[in-house]
Amino acid sequence: MLGRVSDRVGRKPVLLAAQAGTFVSLVLVGSAWALPVLFVARTLDGITGANLSTVQSAISDMTDEDGRARGLDWVGAASGLGFIFGPLVSGLALRWAGNNYAAPAFVAAAFALTGGLLTLFLFRETAPAAGSGRAHARVLVTESLWAGLRSSRLGPLFLLVFAVQLIFSVFTSTFALFTLERLGFNSVDNAIFFGIFGLLLVAMQGFFVGRWIPRFGEHRVLTASFLLSACGFGLAALTPRQAVPWYSESAMVAELTQQGASLSQLELLPGEVGAGVGAFVFMLIALLPGPLGFTLQMPTLQTLITRRVPSTEMGQALGISASFAGAGMVVGPILGGLLFDHLGPSAPFTVSAALSMVLLGAFWARESRAS
Repeated sequence: MLGRVSDRVGRKPVLLAAQAGTFVSLVLVGSAWALPVLFVARTLDGITGANLSTVQSAISDMTDEDGRARGLDWVGAASGLGFIFGPLVSGLALRWAGNNYAAPAFVAAAFALTGGLLTLFLFRETAPAAGSGRAHARVLVTESLWAGLRSSRLGPLFLLVFAVQLIFSVFTSTFALFTLERLGFNSVDNAIFFGIFGLLLVAMQGFFVGRWIPRFGEHRVLTASFLLSACGFGLAALTPRQAVPWYSESAMVAELTQQGASLSQLELLPGEVGAGVGAFVFMLIALLPGPLGFTLQMPTLQTLITRRVPSTEMGQALGISASFAGAGMVVGPILGGLLFDHLGPSAPFTVSAALSMVLLGAFWARESRAS
């Protein structure tokens, strides 16, 4: 719905509304006094959550087909920088606040406010049809999603967006529990790891993605990305159980107990399994291809989507894509949690690798029929 609105009234008003919603939501998260308040806060951010798709639409407005892949890649690289600094800032906020989990929410709210002010004063409208009323007036979200799914040109791409985001959400939603069980990571360890990991991703994305799509084409890049995801998640599942040298079980128990951890979480602690950096280094290297595949998949799919719609419908198309990605973010954590609980800590990574191979097979089958 917001993608269609951005086609009609412009990108800037939608961006401002989205950033305002995010700011209010994060303030509510930080000050939440009961669980329902958290649900209300996250619902608000979801209703106004069109930041990324609107930015992608603006980039698409300003670039031609040849430069669009690189422009969307820069959006991905910027997200990657957030992937680096966000966890690091969160970890520092936790440390300074004595593990008060409200602190990262308030810090994030400050960044959301800053982003809104930058948009208000620096962003110039890019939508070619802004204010012209050329976009459709309907706002039936389910109708748009169903129409997009039935489209022979766009439907398969939207399904791929859903599946790719689902796989990545399985990974992100279970990662902290996996590192707790295998390496004895606490919240600050995970923040530092994501920072190191994000730096590697941004370096590789900035060097490879913008060059690969123009050189090899979207279809070959997608093929390589599915193989990378399968290898990365599959190898990460084999990470041995070895606590890092700085692991302290007493300190970990105290931190988890302070945050109201369940008995099942305490049972994940690695205990006396030996200490070292071997497992940490193995996971860092083995896992890298998985998220790198994701950083290749999303810009490539978005480029393909924008090439199959007119410029006046680009916001709607990318908005529908974001809706399917959002659906993957709903299903992914549920699936990841069920796999972790019932099949073990390695299961989410193993299933993610298997799903990546299924997507590769489905993609190739469709390409064979199309040719």
